[in-house]
Amino acid sequence: MAKEKRQNIVTIGGGSGSFMVLTGLKKYPVDLSAIVTMSDDGGSTGVLRDELGVLPPGDVRQCLVALSYSTKTLRNLFNYRYGHGGLSGHNFGNIFLSTLEKITGGFDTAVVEASRILRIKGYVLPVTLKSTRLVAVLEDGREVFGEKNIYCNKGDLCNLKKLYLKPAAELNPKIIPALKKADKIIINPGDLYSSLIPNFLVKGLPQAIANSKAKVICVVNLMTKPGQTDGFDLKDYISHIEKYLGKGVIKYVIFNTEVPDEKLLKKYKLHGEKILLPGDYKAITGVTFLGKKLLSHKTPVIDPHDKLAHERSLVRHDSDKLARIIYKI
Repeated sequence: MAKEKRQNIVTIGGGSGSFMVLTGLKKYPVDLSAIVTMSDDGGSTGVLRDELGVLPPGDVRQCLVALSYSTKTLRNLFNYRYGHGGLSGHNFGNIFLSTLEKITGGFDTAVVEASRILRIKGYVLPVTLKSTRLVAVLEDGREVFGEKNIYCNKGDLCNLKKLYLKPAAELNPKIIPALKKADKIIINPGDLYSSLIPNFLVKGLPQAIANSKAKVICVVNLMTKPGQTDGFDLKDYISHIEKYLGKGVIKYVIFNTEVPDEKLLKKYKLHGEKILLPGDYKAITGVTFLGKKLLSHKTPVIDPHDKLAHERSLVRHDSDKLARIIYKI
């Protein structure tokens, strides 16, 4: 039997969604590159950006840890969050990356050095190396400035007109070669307006994806977000991404068909969140839809020192189930 060819897989997204996808995929014979959003300005990352003038380290850190083959102690160290004192709320890995950026003179070189220290399998590629902020323009002309304010907004974003980056950002040059070699490009699950679409706002990325010969696969979120994606089905979700990525680029869509535990659904309902229903997706042509049972049944570990813990999802994908589907496409 002929030896199976290693797959080149590029993922695109924010922190937690990318962490989950990468954790599962790294167990397969694949070469991984993670393109990471760089517009975060909340929590520990936001403070470091404002006080040190560095690029946002948080999402990059999560991807580095996901791809790490270092000791469990070192991985835990990079995810450690301080609970008291002047560093309260800060994450060690964020501080480490920001300090490396200062020492090496650039965020790109800081990521390379951290990759070596953590012995990662693959590459973590910030989508841009320019400092930029996310801005949402509403239908009435008002603007919501900053990823943090967009992420937490639970009313205005249902009237979203467009998103843009200020100042405009250029693509990290290392991304073009990665996309040219890719067999598959995965759009990870994550917050639609603060984790996913900001990547496609960077000049050159949508064109590079469209020009790639890779299979473009989108993993759809499990739940809707109040004031932002209320009532969304698969068609709505894909059309909102295509507005920035380009129509017809996505060829596969993976979505969940499993219903979460009733107790969890009640908790979500209190906050206005509901399970994302597929809707009439069969009317969409040119896309292969893969509906599978994808829920994780592990109890998520919530960091007591995480000031945004109340915003974290309790209904999550099973990384191994998802990786198996992606690998077999």
